[in-house]
Amino acid sequence: MSENLYQFYRTAESVSPGHPDKLCDQISDAILDAYFAQDPNARVAAEACGGHGVVFITGEITSSADVDIEKIVKRIAGPDTEVHIKIVKQSPEIAQGVDTGGAGDQGIMIGYACDETPELLPREVVLARRLNQFIYEKYPYDGKTQVTIAPDGTIDSFVASFQNVSKADLETRVREFIAKEKLIGNLTLHIYPAGDWQQGGFEADTGLTGRKLIVDNYGPRVAIGGGAFSGKDPSKVDRSAAYMARRIAVDYLKNRHAKEVLVRLAYAIGKAEPLEATVIVDGQPEVIEGYDLTPRGIISFLDLKRPIYEQTARYGHFGEGFDWDK
Repeated sequence: MSENLYQFYRTAESVSPGHPDKLCDQISDAILDAYFAQDPNARVAAEACGGHGVVFITGEITSSADVDIEKIVKRIAGPDTEVHIKIVKQSPEIAQGVDTGGAGDQGIMIGYACDETPELLPREVVLARRLNQFIYEKYPYDGKTQVTIAPDGTIDSFVASFQNVSKADLETRVREFIAKEKLIGNLTLHIYPAGDWQQGGFEADTGLTGRKLIVDNYGPRVAIGGGAFSGKDPSKVDRSAAYMARRIAVDYLKNRHAKEVLVRLAYAIGKAEPLEATVIVDGQPEVIEGYDLTPRGIISFLDLKRPIYEQTARYGHFGEGFDWDK
């Protein structure tokens, strides 16, 4: 990344687990977890679309497990939710490439780490997420936060909107966060810029699995490969290789005492070895060495055939202490 970037404002947002898109992400990953709890070799691609009392589940699942998908949806979306399910088995044309150890799809996966925060993420991403978590701890509803950092590194502004919270109470909670984090300066607060907010979640809006990709990754400062994570088993390199790319970025950052590391992995469907494996350490590119970057190698190294995924769908897949963050 160019040092000139830091001469400009940097902004990132976070959405709460009660946001409609995040509800769909959690449903998709809870379905994956339920299959993995019974069948570690399950092939799962589960998509959720929900809103206004109805949730639709569709996708491709090949497994010996017997999972009550409707029960999972009602646990997350509410007991009165109307659930429609259309699941088929994985396409045999995809399966034939995966069965031999190849990638489940083509694509480019990005990994990133920087030394700005203990989480090894951009500071604006961490602050927006931590503020969101701080508010949600007290007010577990649909909500959004956003932070803008000025070129000199000070906080320029916070934005916060949370359902079912008065403007005064929400502002108090934001100021408590500012005091807790010892954030000084003449920052601006935008609390409910559009007015009070009572109707949220699936009551107010529709959600869709994989629609918060920038929130799930590294914020708008860092490019992403394009693929969503939630609802996909790790034979899909959209997910597993993205996690491995993060792990490699963290390793290089620590081992090289670097400020910033970007990793690029690229795959072709049915092929095991990546077409590209590049790491850029403080602006200098080189070929990645010393890692098994086949799908099977990644799955084994990170132990990805476990029911660990619903938690990743809440606040983002990186910087939350997962194995690929260490």
